Amino acid sequence: MKVILKWVYTKSKLPNVAFTSEEMDGDIAIQIAGDLEKLGRAQEIMFVDDIGQEWTKKQFLKLNEKVKEEPHEFVIYFDGSHIPGETGAGAGVVIYFKQNRKTIRVRYNEHFDLIEDNNEAEYCALYAACLRLEEMGAKHQRIILKGDSQVVLNQLSGEWPCFDEALNRWLDRIENKLKELGLEFEVQPVNRKANEEAHRLAQQALQGTFINSLMEMPAGG
Repeated sequence: MKVILKWVYTKSKLPNVAFTSEEMDGDIAIQIAGDLEKLGRAQEIMFVDDIGQEWTKKQFLKLNEKVKEEPHEFVIYFDGSHIPGETGAGAGVVIYFKQNRKTIRVRYNEHFDLIEDNNEAEYCALYAACLRLEEMGAKHQRIILKGDSQVVLNQLSGEWPCFDEALNRWLDRIENKLKELGLEFEVQPVNRKANEEAHRLAQQALQGTFINSLMEMPAGG
């Protein structure tokens, strides 16, 4: 779990000064907070989670242990594939997350019908990812969405308007699902090579080969 530390530096005859740290792992933040307490110069130490909620050290110690048992720190790669002139689309999704101090990877693909073009196929893939997150119990946290579709990522983030009626319907579905789950998101565009695994899954779905796997990643992998 990633957090930001906030505290007030105090010393006799000097004005109080508020400090805010960079984002860091929750375990490290707990250690730093302990060191600040030993110095006796820090007051009002607060832990701010990735959706802006503030916690005292006592509250955060309990929260941090609970979070480790639940899926967290989700990074989602998605890609859609569509063959011009056909109506089917393949959606590929790769999800990395942490649970019980382990990093886990989910690989999943799906076939969609009545799809008009590749942009709509990309939206299908992202919607499939949102549904999978719901199944996995992802709620009330920040997630990272990675894809190679500028159209989807820029429309989702509000950078580009969406005038296409079909794409708007997908956009509404995705936004409503993320809101329902309490998921805030950060979009990170990647190139095709970095998104190769999701792309390959999307291609396999078009060919009728379906994947649904979960794997613990090697430490440091």
